Amino acid sequence: MSTVVGKFAARTVGSQPLLIGIAVLLAAVALLALSALFVPIEPLLRGWLVAFAIFSSVSIGSMTWLLIHCLTGGEGETAAAPVLRPAAAMTPLLVLGFLPVLAGLHQIYPWAADPAAIPADVAHWYLNEPSFLVRSLIAFGGWSFLAVMFAAGCRSRLLAGLGLAFFGLSISLVAVDWYLSLEPHYVATAFAAMVAIQQLLAALAVVALIGPPAIDGKVAGDLGGLLIATLLGVVYLEFMTFVVAWYGDLPDKAAWFLKRDSFGWVSVMIVALAAGAVLPFGMLVVRQVRRSRRGLRVAGALILLGTNLHFVWLLVPAFDHQAAVIAAACAGLAVLALVSLLIGASLGQLLEAHHAE
Repeated sequence: MSTVVGKFAARTVGSQPLLIGIAVLLAAVALLALSALFVPIEPLLRGWLVAFAIFSSVSIGSMTWLLIHCLTGGEGETAAAPVLRPAAAMTPLLVLGFLPVLAGLHQIYPWAADPAAIPADVAHWYLNEPSFLVRSLIAFGGWSFLAVMFAAGCRSRLLAGLGLAFFGLSISLVAVDWYLSLEPHYVATAFAAMVAIQQLLAALAVVALIGPPAIDGKVAGDLGGLLIATLLGVVYLEFMTFVVAWYGDLPDKAAWFLKRDSFGWVSVMIVALAAGAVLPFGMLVVRQVRRSRRGLRVAGALILLGTNLHFVWLLVPAFDHQAAVIAAACAGLAVLALVSLLIGASLGQLLEAHHAE
């Protein structure tokens, strides 16, 4: 097992496109820090968090699919591997992308800026800066280890099972830390599960959009079925969260939804639901479309649009100066997309050569 990973690591050293991609990411992080000298840093940091949430979903979701495929096997595993492996192998680099968030806790999270804003026991035992940092580092460390191992070709079913258990526990913690704690008085028990399934959905959508020609016919049909299942999972959890909050009629839950009750945010949610859920679902239930390469590409693009808008709807209403946050998120996402193209293409070639041996 260590030999497999060692050979892959040796191949990555000195890869010029990979080094360029890492340099671009580090330059973006440095530029974000320098911007604090000239403009208000809060909207930039908050926008970067939104971009990170969208960007990281594909890598984390790809890592999780590799673990699942190790346990289930199937033709879809081989066909999707050229996309899932390099996407998962980028997981260790998420730590670099998260550095601005760690550095700007006081500018992003209300509980970090004012611990008195939350109950004293919560601040003491859970929602504080040292605990936040430890949980984040544990999650990144575990995910990075699993991603590199399985991207490099580890086939340990025991490790895959343990890895999925670790993912379930870690995402339950950090999804609350990173995203839900932006509004610490709101509680939703299904939130972490919804984020996890959305990460799986984003990874599948990328496979559908840019996957190799081998994804066709029956394999495409299987991928389309998985897209339907994960898409329904996200919609169901989001809808049931709303129903429970509406039925409970509690002030803290109502306040969270009322922040998203304006015409603009309702419009964003309608577009996300229509373009990112209803339309691709209607396409994918048609067998001819589901087994068509072109149909899958269109459905994957629509689902990615919907997931991006959904993350924006979830996170941005928690902030002031929302237009500036959205602009910063778009700029950050453009940089991270460029980094993904540079690093992903390099890792894809390295992994292809590695697995060909």
